[in-house]
Amino acid sequence: MDSAAILAELPRLRRYARALVGDRMAADDLVQDTLERAWSRLDRWRPGSDLRTWLFAIMHNLRIDQLRRQAVECVPIDEDAHLLPVRASQSDRIELDNLAAALARVPEEQRAVLLLISLEEMSYAEVAAALGIPLGTVMSRLCRGREHLRQILAGDPASPRLKVVR
Repeated sequence: MDSAAILAELPRLRRYARALVGDRMAADDLVQDTLERAWSRLDRWRPGSDLRTWLFAIMHNLRIDQLRRQAVECVPIDEDAHLLPVRASQSDRIELDNLAAALARVPEEQRAVLLLISLEEMSYAEVAAALGIPLGTVMSRLCRGREHLRQILAGDPASPRLKVVR
C-alpha cells in the first residue's frame, strides 16, 4: 500500500471525525492520531482488505479511548465556525445548527453508526467491521439512533439523553 491510498481517504476521515466530535481542532487531532496509528501499524493491514474500513476502525477505537479518558465533559467553543461556508438563507443555518445539536444529544454509539451509514455511505457490514460489532448491533443502533434523532428534532419532551451502559 502506498501513501496515496491513505491520503485518498483523508477527506472521509476528516468529515466523519468532525461530525463525530463536533469540534474542528479535536477532529483534526483525531484524524492525525488515526493516521499516526495506521502508519505505525501498517504491518497489521491485510492487503486486499478494505483500507477505508480499517482506517475507520482505528479512528473508532481511538475515539473510544478518548471517551474513557475524559473525566469531565467539556464543550469546546469552535472559533472557526464563522469560516464555514453557509448558504444565503438564515433558516438553512438554523436547521443545520439544530441538526448538529440534536446529533450531539444522540448517544455516541448510536451517533457513530448514524454518521458512518448516512454521511460516509458505508454498508452495514463495513460499519460492523469498522466498529468491531455484530451486524445485528449495527442495525439495532441505527434504528434506535434514527428514532432518538427523530424525537429530538420533533421536540418530544420524552426524549431524554439516554445513558450509555457499558
